[in-house]
Amino acid sequence: MEYRLLGTTGLNVSSLCMGTMSFGNPADEDTSKALFSRARDAGINTFDCADVYNGGEAERILGRCIDGCRDEVIITSKVFNPMSGDMNDRGLSRRHIVSAVEASLKRLGTDRIDIYYAHLDDQSVRLESVLRAFDDLVRAGKIIYPAISNFSAWRTEKALAISRELGYAAPECLQPMYNLVKRQAEVEILPMAGAEQLGVFPYSPLGGGLLSGKYTDESKGAKGRLTENRMYGKRYGNPEYYDVAARLVSHARERGYHPASLAVAWVMSHPAVTAPLIGARDVEQLEPSLAAAEVPMTAEWREELSALGPAPPTATDR
Repeated sequence: MEYRLLGTTGLNVSSLCMGTMSFGNPADEDTSKALFSRARDAGINTFDCADVYNGGEAERILGRCIDGCRDEVIITSKVFNPMSGDMNDRGLSRRHIVSAVEASLKRLGTDRIDIYYAHLDDQSVRLESVLRAFDDLVRAGKIIYPAISNFSAWRTEKALAISRELGYAAPECLQPMYNLVKRQAEVEILPMAGAEQLGVFPYSPLGGGLLSGKYTDESKGAKGRLTENRMYGKRYGNPEYYDVAARLVSHARERGYHPASLAVAWVMSHPAVTAPLIGARDVEQLEPSLAAAEVPMTAEWREELSALGPAPPTATDR
């Protein structure tokens, strides 16, 4: 496993980050612990979570997984999504951030969260208020690094500017969606992150399973997120995406690799990317993503894979 510096923090993180969205459902606790153990054996030291994953159960299971090795791992969590029917138990109000981090710390069984994300951008709240709340948590030692997920490039730059102007702890890393069929991050987010020396942990490198080789002409109707989860079905329902996936499967077969390994390795090879998030229902499903760390991806090979689908227009497209 390769290790990379997280922006300018001096923190070394594994070039793959283990996502825990499956912890608690569909992976039961024993399977989740097996996934954690296999990731650790592979050299992964960074584990991504969120309060909303399975109603907090993912955090609880992850907390039990890290018992005994807390100082050896880097733990993330997130705040934004509804955690109950209470209208104020959501969003990025200072009130919710303060209560949410306490709840996450309790579920995780730890005294600090290494990387704490604003899960989504809440434009009903002034950024100054959000950043001040995160800064206070840093000063209190409850989080180490603030971070943002699913923010546009301009909102990220605004957050950085406010943090610098007011002396707040600035966001140190981003979590955008990025894969072979969803490449919008290449237009502004990734170039911005590179210029600002921010860490980048892209999620969904397999496109909800589309790029795993599971959804081919030979296996139409396969069970998984794309067929069982309405959000993923809509997100990746474009027939052109399936064409890209079919070309990836064919390319992978020619090269002797699992398509999931190439899909993750392609994301990992972008110069602005720190570590893609990988995840699975069980250890067997995890293995191809772990194998991405061993793919000898070159700039030329990356271009070849990129050509399997259309590149997004540039920011100044005419």
